[in-house]
Amino acid sequence: MKWLLSFVGGMVAYSFLKMLAEYSTRKQREEAWRMMAEGRNEEAKEMRHRNSTMKMNDTPDWDTIDRSEVDDSRDLVKLVLSRVIEKLCVVWIQEPAVFVGVEEEVQWIQRELMHARLKYTYVPEQLMDVAYDFEDVIDDLILRSAAKQRRIGNWERCLLLIRIHKKLELIKSKIPDLPRLSYCSEACSACSFNYSIEEIVWSGIFLIHGQSVANTVVSPVEEKVSALLAQEAIHPYTKKKAMRVLDKLRSLNGFLKGLESVELDDGGMVWMEELSHVCLSAVVAIEDFINRTQQLTKRSSMGPSKGFLSAFGKLKSKDKLAVEMDKIYAKIQNLSIHRPTAVNPQGQSRNPTSTLGSTERIPRQPTTQEPDLASFGDDVHAMIARLLTDDQNFRVIPIMGMQGIGKTTLANLIFNHKAVVDHFPFAAWRSDGYRFQVRNKGELLQSGRSQCRVWSNQYEMQRLIPFLINDRSLIVVDNWNFLVDDLEMLPDALNGSRIILTTCETKLPPNLKMKSDPHPLRLRTDEESWALFTHALKFSIPPELLKLKDEIAKRCGGLPLLIVKLAEALSHKDATIEEWSTALQQFHHDQQQLWPNTLYKIHKDLSLYMRRCLFYFTLFPQDFDIPARRLITLWVAEDLVQPEGENETPEDVAERCLNLLIAQGMVQVTKKKLNGNVKMVRLPEALRQYWSSKAQQATFLGVHTNTRSELSLGTKKIRRLVDHLDKEDISFDHIHGNHNTTSSTSLTPYYEDVLSFLSFDTRKESKPGEEVGNFLRQSISSGCFLVLLVLDLENVFRPKLPEAMGKLTRLRYLGLRSTFLEILPSSISKLQNVQTLDMKHTCINTLPNSIWNLQQLRHLHLSESCRSKLILQHDTNFPTILQTLCGLLVDEETPVRDGLDRLLDIRKLGLTISSKQEAITLQLQAVVDWVLKLNQLWSLRLKSIDESNQPWDLELKPLVSLVNLSYIYLLGRLRNPSIMSQFPYSLIDLTLSGSGLVEDPMQSLDKLPNLRSLKLLAKSYLGKNMLCSLGGFPQLRVLKLWKLEQLEQWNVEKGALQALRDLEIRFCRSLKILPAELLHRTLLKIEVIAAQ
Repeated sequence: MKWLLSFVGGMVAYSFLKMLAEYSTRKQREEAWRMMAEGRNEEAKEMRHRNSTMKMNDTPDWDTIDRSEVDDSRDLVKLVLSRVIEKLCVVWIQEPAVFVGVEEEVQWIQRELMHARLKYTYVPEQLMDVAYDFEDVIDDLILRSAAKQRRIGNWERCLLLIRIHKKLELIKSKIPDLPRLSYCSEACSACSFNYSIEEIVWSGIFLIHGQSVANTVVSPVEEKVSALLAQEAIHPYTKKKAMRVLDKLRSLNGFLKGLESVELDDGGMVWMEELSHVCLSAVVAIEDFINRTQQLTKRSSMGPSKGFLSAFGKLKSKDKLAVEMDKIYAKIQNLSIHRPTAVNPQGQSRNPTSTLGSTERIPRQPTTQEPDLASFGDDVHAMIARLLTDDQNFRVIPIMGMQGIGKTTLANLIFNHKAVVDHFPFAAWRSDGYRFQVRNKGELLQSGRSQCRVWSNQYEMQRLIPFLINDRSLIVVDNWNFLVDDLEMLPDALNGSRIILTTCETKLPPNLKMKSDPHPLRLRTDEESWALFTHALKFSIPPELLKLKDEIAKRCGGLPLLIVKLAEALSHKDATIEEWSTALQQFHHDQQQLWPNTLYKIHKDLSLYMRRCLFYFTLFPQDFDIPARRLITLWVAEDLVQPEGENETPEDVAERCLNLLIAQGMVQVTKKKLNGNVKMVRLPEALRQYWSSKAQQATFLGVHTNTRSELSLGTKKIRRLVDHLDKEDISFDHIHGNHNTTSSTSLTPYYEDVLSFLSFDTRKESKPGEEVGNFLRQSISSGCFLVLLVLDLENVFRPKLPEAMGKLTRLRYLGLRSTFLEILPSSISKLQNVQTLDMKHTCINTLPNSIWNLQQLRHLHLSESCRSKLILQHDTNFPTILQTLCGLLVDEETPVRDGLDRLLDIRKLGLTISSKQEAITLQLQAVVDWVLKLNQLWSLRLKSIDESNQPWDLELKPLVSLVNLSYIYLLGRLRNPSIMSQFPYSLIDLTLSGSGLVEDPMQSLDKLPNLRSLKLLAKSYLGKNMLCSLGGFPQLRVLKLWKLEQLEQWNVEKGALQALRDLEIRFCRSLKILPAELLHRTLLKIEVIAAQ
């Protein structure tokens, strides 16, 4: 009993001392605000030296404190008061009965607050405090209405009414004592004028895909504050602190939106980076509080002693959050006062003008080379598909892209394509040199060009109108530089006519959007770049020069103009390593002049949040192929993107953002998946050099610089730590040096604010794992990395993760892919905020049940090759938001029914079902039933194997209802072959292995309209004949036939497999002859590997 009395006494003393400290701080803060309001700034500064608490809990930057701070807070007061009064009016209209007994007090306070909002007579800080108290009363009134609906007891209602009365009396006593401003009338008029000017200056908002920096910065804080307010019995003090931060951010919304339409200097980008960092701090602080409160609530149910400790813990957590919110509020207020100015102070918009192709052009450099079809094959196919649709409406197809990216080349390939010539009886080509080429299938078969020096745009349009009306026509306008209004002259003839435009702009005017189907032209992949280079070269490449293949592809950055120029330059050099290497070095310097237009577009068109996404590329080593899935996960982990729709995930937005950067020629796709999707990306070399300097200037990296001499720049703290094994790097000695001689205290100034740690130490030995493990252990023990969001050790060989990792409670992404790690620290279950845990290609085959304690887990990648198994129990509390579960082994002990099947938000599922034969059937049935419940599923990978690792039965049910399912991989004997005709039309990629089909699957699969990749692997088909019918597989790009040992005859009818680009046949020993229809396809790559 003594310990209980001591505990209660301690809590009372703690609360009393805290109340005294708050009262003292509050009084001194009021006095400081009065001094500022009266212009006594010097006296206000003295407060800083008399009470250090004010420095921490109030406004920062006391050395520069002045009237602007009062003005800035006044805008915030207006926002808060408006919201509170509006909230009161809504309750008054919808639930007037809740005001019975308190109506007079509420109306009096409402009048006073409305008067204060109009007259600005009170000190903003104190007036906001009253407004938040009044909002708390409004919430209690709403609670009173809810209590009435629940019909709770009279005693509880009485207590609630008494509590409301006490709060109202306290507010009424505060209002008369509020400190007033001495220059309110002058400030009022000035503030009103400044507000309206601000709205006018920043009115031209240019948003990409609805995302803005205002959305990506403020929305996460709004979401977390909403989650905080949803907590049961949240203390008004805690609520007030969080709402004050959120309101302060909302007061910046208009300004942030306006930044999208202007160009910021380097100081402005630093300001944006600081604001993003502060907002992220608010998000993680609230996350910590919510998680801690939930843990303490669970603990309180374990007995009286636990309950008392839990109550004390909640009190400490509330105080800790309040301190954090005060610090964050102070930082936001400081940033608000010191807002950046635009490079173009007149507020000129970065939006493009009303003309397309208005950017200053690089002079065209004609080449004698014929267009290379192989390098643009995918684009040609996509464009022809748009041209030859059955849509009879008049359509405009702009080919968009930066200068030199191959727009004219692509248009020329399409214009002369046989399918296009056959489809359009009349075609015309107009280029910027007043050249006009006409092709009429019935009359003008010649390809000569007729010169017309004085034709005006309108005259050209008038001449084209009769053809557009009478015939299905194709018009190509190359290097379009006339006004968009000229298109209004063209008739909307319902005969399937098309116009192709080439333009450097990536935005379409409003009057063109409705009838256009744009095709953004991207930079070429490494493979496409090499094909274009060898095509443009005037001789065959000697074998000894093939070692320069990668360097040549990377030097050009995927830009066709550079590729052709380099080929032409090297064609005049001796074919030796020395000559070509020297020429490549020289070319590296000369190519810089061709990229300024892209850099200009970054500043002119690219939104601020997308610039921050571009910054992330600079964290990776030079010439590093970045996996798209890795980049997307990193963006999401750092809140660089935010979902927009109710059913949209952050990953969806991140993928769209990446595709937009690719479409605008700012990011190069270096490798594609077989189905055509993006696999690897990187920044072109010239853009990377430029953007690295910008990222450094914007403090995106903190002081992660290349030399020690630059340590004095910036904030002397690293925000994103990257290990490139560079000995000149600041952190090299800390990570790879002698850890026995490195002091823990010496690490703190560098790494206490690190948000992300990425290591690219890919040496294949034990040393990398030991060094990074020691560095993590020492850093965490010295209080570093405690705000870490990302720990990405992909490809670091067996890192020795310390038990102290459990302290990284804010971690969201733990990347251990391809580390071959054998064991995880037991403390991993403490990482309550982890969203992605990637253990693919590790040697971890068993995970504890505690892994499911990670309730924020959304993506779990396990090692399929190691047959990773989770220790599961039927009463396991699974994270219900899990979206990815890949690489999991399901055996007879795995609870699927009433276990895993409770995970209904799964989008990507990969399972290996393997157990004893008598149990595997039941488990398979449970898995199939679970799959049919997953309405959001888009990727399914199922493997059914027996104890000897051989394909076992796999009985599926029709999957037509899964309308989002796009990727299917099935290994196992299909017991119901009819499933071949019951796949959803959304299917893009299908792989079958060991299926044992005896009927030709092509007759069912060729009806799938979106199928782009089909792989029939070993023993998937056991028949002798296979037929691809006319019109079948309209979108199929890739077809792989492996180990179909019984297949003897394969027929392809004319018009089938029209989109096929890649055919691979391996070990089909009975297939002697390829279909004749495929032998003369110009774009088709055929690889045949005979059976041994």
